[in-house]
Amino acid sequence: MASDWLVELCKLALEVAIIIGVVVSVAYAATGTWHLGFAVESGSMEPHMHVGDLIFVLSPSRTNIITYEEGKKIGYKTFGDYGDVIIYRPNGRNDVTPIIHRAMKWVEKGEEMPDGRPAPHAGYITKGDANPYADQVALLVGHERVQPVKPEWIIGVARARVPFLGYPSIALRKILPFLCLRPLFCVPS
Repeated sequence: MASDWLVELCKLALEVAIIIGVVVSVAYAATGTWHLGFAVESGSMEPHMHVGDLIFVLSPSRTNIITYEEGKKIGYKTFGDYGDVIIYRPNGRNDVTPIIHRAMKWVEKGEEMPDGRPAPHAGYITKGDANPYADQVALLVGHERVQPVKPEWIIGVARARVPFLGYPSIALRKILPFLCLRPLFCVPS
């Protein structure tokens, strides 16, 4: 009798594992990334993204990133404004929480950035929709200013938003700081 219960429990666990594996595999095949979604932690992308939103992404290798400048010229909008919203690792660092902001423009090495400094390398200038200044002007990573975003630092390109679905991830990260949820990150916007 006890062994029947154990066998059924093992069957159930195997079924759940298979279902999760199929869902994750299909999602990867569709998006090209294991990072399926990101929970927004701050209001810097308001009014287009809000704290607690779950943002689903597409791999940057599966799309051409359109900047705000380009989007304005061709009428391309996502999330209520011109250009694409990207999720990136500031200065390429894996030990820092990724940021979700709009790609405003592309700069070449040496080209003038929004604060007048020459760009140290080619990359995207980014900005939160609610922020008055570009990340490369206003944000620091440690003691270093955020640099133009190199394509290899981009984790995903935002494609869909589901309100409130990111709150469980945010709550878990706040309650259990040692818990590292992958592929669902909490991302300050």
